[in-house]
Amino acid sequence: MDIQGKVFIVTGGASGLGEGTARALAAKGGKVVIADMQADKGAAIAKEIGGAFVKCDVSSEADGQAVVAQAVSMGKLMGLVNCAGIAPAEKTVGKNGAHALATYTKTIMVNLVGSFNMIRLAAEAMCKNEPEATGERGVMISTASVAAYDGQIGQAAYSASKGGVVGMTLPIARDLARNGIRNMTIAPG
Repeated sequence: MDIQGKVFIVTGGASGLGEGTARALAAKGGKVVIADMQADKGAAIAKEIGGAFVKCDVSSEADGQAVVAQAVSMGKLMGLVNCAGIAPAEKTVGKNGAHALATYTKTIMVNLVGSFNMIRLAAEAMCKNEPEATGERGVMISTASVAAYDGQIGQAAYSASKGGVVGMTLPIARDLARNGIRNMTIAPG
């Protein structure tokens, strides 16, 4: 894909892998929308790379819509990189009792539901793109983890969320292939 002049959304773009991705895309001439909960850091990075920042809880439909609207206002949205995520560590039964259900639920909401939310909203916008000469309308890359396959002690919630990201990758890719949108997942470890 030719990155120059195209618009990319990077969730979790205010730190870590997301920040590195946002910076790399901008260095190649892409226009980047950073979607993150860390407002001060996200806005500072966006300003530094000539992009835009939108405060975003990826599991919120309204926040996701605001991010996509910002991206579309900047040009042709051609990419989404899902890096937003949380990784709480808690045993199924620990010294203080059973794993908190709220922690498990929040992890699934941010890591899995949030990834799907951003995929579906970005894909809807990409479907409206005029195809590139290659027939491509966009690409989406989500971040899973080796924990999806080999979770460690205290990673039940995290592993389940990342396993869900892996599990939805192929069906989404099949859903969007006819629209010229690629969907894939990486599993750092």
